[in-house]
Amino acid sequence: MDAGSFRDDALRRRRLSSRAGGLLPRLPPLTGTDLPSALAGHEWTDRHNFLDLPPSLSGWDASAVIILPVPYEATTSWGTGTREGPAAIIEASRYIEWYDEELDSEPYEVGVCTLPSIDLGTEGPELAVARLRALYDDLLEAAGDRFVIGLGGEHSISSAPATAWLDRLGGDVTILQFDAHTDLRDRHHGSPWNHACVMRRVLERSANIVSVGIRALTLEERDIIRDRGLEVVFAHEMRRPGWVERALRALGENVYITFDVDFFDPSLMPATGTPEPGGGGWWDALDLLSRVFRERNVVGADLVELAPRRGEEASAFTAAKLAYKMIGFRAARG
Repeated sequence: MDAGSFRDDALRRRRLSSRAGGLLPRLPPLTGTDLPSALAGHEWTDRHNFLDLPPSLSGWDASAVIILPVPYEATTSWGTGTREGPAAIIEASRYIEWYDEELDSEPYEVGVCTLPSIDLGTEGPELAVARLRALYDDLLEAAGDRFVIGLGGEHSISSAPATAWLDRLGGDVTILQFDAHTDLRDRHHGSPWNHACVMRRVLERSANIVSVGIRALTLEERDIIRDRGLEVVFAHEMRRPGWVERALRALGENVYITFDVDFFDPSLMPATGTPEPGGGGWWDALDLLSRVFRERNVVGADLVELAPRRGEEASAFTAAKLAYKMIGFRAARG
């Protein structure tokens, strides 16, 4: 299928979807011939397709990018709905323009394989994270140099890919956290695996954490930041020049990105469980992300905590566009 025919076919499918109420069609389940055998033993559920790409651009062998939907939600503190986040992001991605004017390219051409959603069970967050970690170990081994983006789901899932990369690279990875909250509590609501504890679990494995956009934390978390010498760019500091360079200086060569969408100000991202006023803007995020992808080796990423709500569909589109920008920045580096 040539590029023109692909665009015409995709536009037709978009119009049909809109007439049908915008419901995302189910794709046939991936079979053992579609995925590496190491992934066959994991519990998969439904499968959707980021960007609505045709098989020639969304198969495992044809793709440089892997999307892993993780619709897990068990420990949210206030607003709920993050389990619907991955599907909402993938649905919104079908309406993204493929041409990126900033990069002067069409990033989808690298190929994007969307895996089925992973079922993490209902036995509690500790076992869920352990199950996801086991998947990431297999997935990263099978993926080789493909770029994996996890779509959450609540933020507790992020410790699995972060620690998987730390183990693979002998700890030589900086975790770059975009977030309103430090997530450094030791326990929350009685659990050390709560979404508010995710960076504390990562900190137990590595002190190489750089956080940006923070504007909500406890006194205990403040003390941890000072005692461990963590680099934190608070949201109010982003009003002054130089914060991007400050964050970059604190990063090592290898970087894993975990992006909680409540980094954004609620005026831009209202559909999240714990919104905080005074957050970052779209260009704040892209100014740092573009530099990080250009000047460091970004090994992987996740995008979490979208809680889609009727009437706030722009939030899902923003999240989908952010994922596509990451794909574009990665492709531009080569």
